[in-house]
Amino acid sequence: MNLELALRMCEAAVKQAGREGALISVAVVDAGGHLVAFQRMDGAEIAGPVLAPGKAYTAVAHRMSTADLAPLVVPGGELYGLAGDRYVCFGGGIPLGEPGKGHRVVGAVGVSGGTVAQDVACAEVATALWEGA
Repeated sequence: MNLELALRMCEAAVKQAGREGALISVAVVDAGGHLVAFQRMDGAEIAGPVLAPGKAYTAVAHRMSTADLAPLVVPGGELYGLAGDRYVCFGGGIPLGEPGKGHRVVGAVGVSGGTVAQDVACAEVATALWEGA
């Protein structure tokens, strides 16, 4: 993960948010869950600066998308009780794998501010940029 690519990923997510009619915050983190890049659109919700990095951190920590993690943390779920603190367990966080290294996760993107579907769509556009790099 490098700053230039992380910033381009943020820009891609913001452009997608414009197409979606959403106002978002987007965060890109490295393999340790440390923030590399962050952008917040004018007028985006006040929770975005907490939720977007939280979704990215959660995706990298669990090596799975937060949309896939969400059903596991509900009452009766395998990981019930996980949500809280830095863990944000609803759609919008996607882990980034190292090309050619199988399931080795080297970072993640997190998006917050739209509907869950909009957040996921914006995160997927940023992820596609990563995969094409």
